Amino acid sequence: MRLTTKGRYAVTAMLDLAFHSQKKPITLTDIATRQIISLSYLEQLFSRLRKAGMVTGVRGPGGGYQLSRQPEDINIAEIINAVDEQIDSTKCAGKGNCHNNGPCLTHDLWTGLSAQIYDYLSEISLAEILAKGSVADIAESQNSALKPLL
Repeated sequence: MRLTTKGRYAVTAMLDLAFHSQKKPITLTDIATRQIISLSYLEQLFSRLRKAGMVTGVRGPGGGYQLSRQPEDINIAEIINAVDEQIDSTKCAGKGNCHNNGPCLTHDLWTGLSAQIYDYLSEISLAEILAKGSVADIAESQNSALKPLL
């Protein structure tokens, strides 16, 4: 499977948001700083995540973004799909034109793998990832390292 930075960054940003927005909305600048992601790139991703109904923008002082649903109601495959990332292990993007305009010998194998990966990521929610102790430790470490900047 080839997951581009778009999908990886979207999942990382959503996890950061889920962790930090439990008390107040979080700005994209804060996420960008903590996760070392371009602010303009995050703006593009969050536009798509907002259209997909996963995040809500809060205007005004103290504004930012928050999850529009509970973390247990948002799965990883859904985040990846929201930013137009495909979970696809085939060379032909699932079109079946990988060998002389027809399927290659291993097309069904890679299609099956793509389905397995999608099913796996569909079963993992943001809440499940947040529940892992290592996530909280890493998030706190990122906060400590960046406190002088925030």
